[in-house]
Amino acid sequence: MEIEIVGYLDRGELPLPRETAQALYRAVVRARFFDEKAVILQRQGRLGVYPPHLGQEAAQVGLGLALGPEDWVVPSYRENALLLAVGVPMKQLILLWRTHPEGWRFPPELRVLNPYIPIATQIPQAAGLALAARYQETPWVVATAIGDGGTSEGDFAEGLNFAAVFDAPLVVLVQNNGYAISVPRERQMKNRYLAERAAGFGVAAVVVDGNDTVAVYLEARRAVERARAGEGPTLIEALTYRLAPHTTSDDPRRYRDPEEEARARERDPVPRLRRALEERGWWDEAAEAALQDALEAEFAKALEEADAAPPLRPEEVVEHVYAELGPDQRRVWEALRQGKAPEELWLGS
Repeated sequence: MEIEIVGYLDRGELPLPRETAQALYRAVVRARFFDEKAVILQRQGRLGVYPPHLGQEAAQVGLGLALGPEDWVVPSYRENALLLAVGVPMKQLILLWRTHPEGWRFPPELRVLNPYIPIATQIPQAAGLALAARYQETPWVVATAIGDGGTSEGDFAEGLNFAAVFDAPLVVLVQNNGYAISVPRERQMKNRYLAERAAGFGVAAVVVDGNDTVAVYLEARRAVERARAGEGPTLIEALTYRLAPHTTSDDPRRYRDPEEEARARERDPVPRLRRALEERGWWDEAAEAALQDALEAEFAKALEEADAAPPLRPEEVVEHVYAELGPDQRRVWEALRQGKAPEELWLGS
């Protein structure tokens, strides 16, 4: 099938109002800022293993800002930029990556599920949540995101097929960053574009320049409008590049050509959008300095609040699974609360 890659910045176009373009830029800079600070915290031993999203901010922010407050987000583990874009506080993400239970409890006004770690397992869940919108005759749309490697998982195929059959209002962002951890795309699949897979399920699909925040935002907005109008799911393939390691425990030098990474940095989404704004007189050094100062203050406050979080209670590990504890969870909860040894927690012991 013939694929056209949607993009605007390479053509010198910026088909957005000034305020919207500036909001997109602030959001990608904020996401980049948090990502860099999180890596520093991890190196200091103040955060657990962390999955950087460096280079993928445009894809995630573009989707996040296209959603409304009534819409749901069902993220995988690398979607910190998406979570920030829809309103998850920095404090929450710091605690999340510290595995502190307070980090699992997103503000109730946000329709955000906890990040899924097992690859692609959130896709059927997202499709089911989207179908619930139809049953309840509510206008919400469900957005989820996945990497290129995850599209080879059975859960991805099952979830996408389910959404297609029932015209579920689902938007699936595939961040094609070229690697499934260390395996390049050409060693994963014959498809040149992952959007080709959507056709087999009867799902609408589009391929965008995933480092063009404007293109992702506009296509995500169209996909959300389609879904809300009852026209079914859309797959958005964002062609991007993971400039950082897979996680802070990974060394991409073992499997990636440094020249390839250098070429990818030339298309870094943050400076690309900034140049477009500056060319129109919509951004300058003073605005950049003010934004950086605001982000420093925001992060400092978030870190202070995260550091002041109450000490962990062992029994909290089972408190955020179901709305009410079942008999098995109650038994484990009581045992943990009493400080029993791990071997005493086995069910039936």
